[in-house]
Amino acid sequence: MIDVVAAIIKQDELIHCFKKGQAKFDYLSFKYEFPGGKVEENEDHRQALKREIDEELQTSIEVGEHLLSVEHDYPDFSIRLHFYACTCVGPIVQLTEHTDLKRLPVEKLREIEWLPADESAVDYLTRNVGN
Repeated sequence: MIDVVAAIIKQDELIHCFKKGQAKFDYLSFKYEFPGGKVEENEDHRQALKREIDEELQTSIEVGEHLLSVEHDYPDFSIRLHFYACTCVGPIVQLTEHTDLKRLPVEKLREIEWLPADESAVDYLTRNVGN
């Protein structure tokens, strides 16, 4: 089980949705996700999330509340994914691991294809918008 963190970045009532490029496994390629990555040894979730976002988007974030955690089994590995509400401190400078960025209102999140592990967060956001 791999511990992974993900940032749900909201700005001006829009959710940032990032499309992956070609991945190691085809079933992970070209689908949308919330950005983040593996928690390294001696890192807490917030440190890992700030580091990953700096690497992937070349920006800084403020990590807010923990929203939910899910476990998901992919064909080749299993993850425990921890989602946090985040805001960007600066602009997103560059997409280093993604091919597209969409900023969508919560009610339109289901219009794009998500990685299976991220669908729980989309469900969470859909149920809790405005609450």
